[in-house]
Amino acid sequence: MSYNETASVAAARRSFKSDSPLAMSVSSIAPSNLPRQVYCILGLPIDAIELPDLVRLIDAAAANRSRLLVSTPNLNFLTSSLSDTEFRESVLDSDACPPDGKPIIWIARLLGLPIRKRAAGADLLDALSLRKQTERRLTAFLFGGAPGIAATAACRLNDRHGDLLCVGTLDPGFCDLAEMSTDDVIASVNESDADFLIVSLGAKKGQLWLQRNHDRLTIPVRSHLGAAINFQAGTVKRAPTIFRELGFEWLWRIKEERVLWRRYRDDGLVFARLLVTRVLPLLVITQLQRIRPAAEGQLQVTRTSNDGAVTLRLDGSATERNVSTIMPLLNEAISTSKDVIINLGGVRYIDMRFFGLLLMLRKELKLRGCQLSFDQVPGRIKRLFRLNEVGFLLTNELEGFAASAPMQAAGSRAV
Repeated sequence: MSYNETASVAAARRSFKSDSPLAMSVSSIAPSNLPRQVYCILGLPIDAIELPDLVRLIDAAAANRSRLLVSTPNLNFLTSSLSDTEFRESVLDSDACPPDGKPIIWIARLLGLPIRKRAAGADLLDALSLRKQTERRLTAFLFGGAPGIAATAACRLNDRHGDLLCVGTLDPGFCDLAEMSTDDVIASVNESDADFLIVSLGAKKGQLWLQRNHDRLTIPVRSHLGAAINFQAGTVKRAPTIFRELGFEWLWRIKEERVLWRRYRDDGLVFARLLVTRVLPLLVITQLQRIRPAAEGQLQVTRTSNDGAVTLRLDGSATERNVSTIMPLLNEAISTSKDVIINLGGVRYIDMRFFGLLLMLRKELKLRGCQLSFDQVPGRIKRLFRLNEVGFLLTNELEGFAASAPMQAAGSRAV
């Protein structure tokens, strides 16, 4: 294990101020996840956010020292989430999920979602390191990578004299998660007092390390950016822009790192299966839904509650057009610090934006120690859960709960 922070870098880090106008203008209270424009793409929450907005989000979190976990889903994230529950949860618990992989963009375009551009981890690191003269210089700590890689990347980033300054690196060596999560390791990371913790351990290990040490880490912004560290160090050459734009970056990566060919082969096979069994059926259902009368898109919401839970009964179509209006009802339900039950007995259709909202509702409730459950789910809606790879949301389904539990009506609202 090695830790590196030069005296000059440490002095520069200490000279940065946290009372800039940007820092003073950002609320110290962590924002709700519900307003995020999130779309559910095969079980993963994907934010409709582009690189400039992501950079601003990171700047704001760093200035305010508010925790921001950024995950950058690509095809490997997608395939891993289908078989690894803990990995999937690490993405669901993230505070921002910009699309990294081109296949994510292809699926979004095919299904008509407003997610058009990648916000790849490597592009994010470039964007942060190449800009100049911002109100507040961002400091970074690099964790992981092969021996010497993080230190080399840090030197190259600092040589740019941009607005990203690496204040330390730590190479935990080849060990398991427990060994790289000791008190000494976490203390070394935290003592850097950096704004941005950039992890490079391999997608699964990196996500799980961040997940398991979430409450022990004090660096506000965290993200596993993987190969971005290798690109910065110059040990791996990044694919030319034309390869990235056409979706052939994986071919270049195999040329650079032959060991990756099995991963890309396996991920490609899963992707082909998902296209046939999930994406194409969703495309057909989506197109049929769009040609139905406008009245089919209306949604009625009825709220009832008891001592243990708040129940929202939905009748109609749960779609993007209804999200902004139903939001106050969801915020009100969350504020009660009770479990929330969504009764889907009268729902005809749920789109990917509404599934994204449900994922954010689940996250907010989880943060409060509460649960999200579903009741009276029709067969056609269960099929939509399955096609969107969110069947896990139904594991707490409470059949007949609404009918058997005493409720007090609290009104209804047309959405």
